[in-house]
Amino acid sequence: MTESLFAEASQRLDAALHHISISEDAIERLKFPKSSLQVSIPVRMDNGSLQVFQGYRVRYDDTRGPTKGGIRYHPSVTLDEVKSLAFWMTFKCAALDLPFGGAKGGITIDPKQLSKLELERLSRSYINEIADFIGPDVDIPAPDVQTNSMIMGWMADRYNTIHRKIVPAAITGKPLTMVGSLGRDTATGMGTFFAIETLMPKFQTVRENTTVAVQGFGNVGVVIADLLWQAGYRVVAVSDSQGGIYAKGGLDIPSVKQFKHSTRNLKAAYCEGTVCNILEYETITNEELLTLDVDILVPAAMENQITEKNANAVRAKYIFEAANGPITAAADAILEANGIHVFPDILINAGGVTVSYFEWVQNRSGLYWTVEEVNDRLKQKMVKETERIWEIAQQKSISMRTAAYVHALDRIGEAIDAKGTRDFYTS
Repeated sequence: MTESLFAEASQRLDAALHHISISEDAIERLKFPKSSLQVSIPVRMDNGSLQVFQGYRVRYDDTRGPTKGGIRYHPSVTLDEVKSLAFWMTFKCAALDLPFGGAKGGITIDPKQLSKLELERLSRSYINEIADFIGPDVDIPAPDVQTNSMIMGWMADRYNTIHRKIVPAAITGKPLTMVGSLGRDTATGMGTFFAIETLMPKFQTVRENTTVAVQGFGNVGVVIADLLWQAGYRVVAVSDSQGGIYAKGGLDIPSVKQFKHSTRNLKAAYCEGTVCNILEYETITNEELLTLDVDILVPAAMENQITEKNANAVRAKYIFEAANGPITAAADAILEANGIHVFPDILINAGGVTVSYFEWVQNRSGLYWTVEEVNDRLKQKMVKETERIWEIAQQKSISMRTAAYVHALDRIGEAIDAKGTRDFYTS
């Protein structure tokens, strides 16, 4: 990567500053993360050898409350990446009006190369190293790329052991048996679905005539594809890290899910009970999926998927960023010039952190909600903030991304100013 991912992320903030009046104090505060931690994580492997992995945790800004953000396991994790993700989380929490700042964590590792026992040792050892850096009133981790409720459960258990008490609100995304929240595992995908359902009627689209391609058929992409399929949209392509499948007439998403779950492969099929018939489909690459002639494209994989190198080849009319940072700033400009509507990550994939907030609230109060209550509260949040950001974009004639940052900046700026600015002290 030639340019720092953080420098890339900061360009979006610079664009928003042209459309909002905010104090110099607030701008200065948001240039730098509050604190960054890099740790070495020693793990005893199953063969008896010792390996040391690199881990990170960045707390970007806590002006509006304790920081919040996931932990990812991936070979590409770096301090720069984690800092960028924490930066995005700061604005995501503000855009959704959650009482949190932004944080993120990660370990540079391919978890698929570890046994379950090695993965558990790694997860518990990571908490050993960062336990003094997190907590329910300071910084609350959650799952992210290639982490899940089981890993969060190990981490929560280790945190409790270190502090010699049960602290359920210290980590979210936990298993239900460890007082996690119903609806957390589907929250990011469901939040994306609510945003799509709020925005697409503004373009007079008809569900049955709207084609969709989803890049990333993982925890998030599966939920999005399934919900859109159930709602009547024509999902014509999905992909995972190995590649994708495309069927012009549409895929039977429940069957694709079943194949993926049972074989870890993507296939287009129609199933009745345990009997499945393979339907006609094309095998495509992740790169080819991004350039399909579809109405809606949902990048739900990793950062920097659409760059200035392939942006002109993108033919989708609407892009919903279910992943963090899938489009570079340079590509943004190209897509906008080509008349493609981009709906930004800090709004579209905010369902996960919103339901993590609900879990934190439930853990602290000891009162727990049904899945219907969780989803209803999520829908209210997503619809309200999506409508408000749309209004800002229309009023100021700016992109939805810039409008989302303007909306978030307004809230963060007010919180920073409430603590006193240069104008206050020199007046």
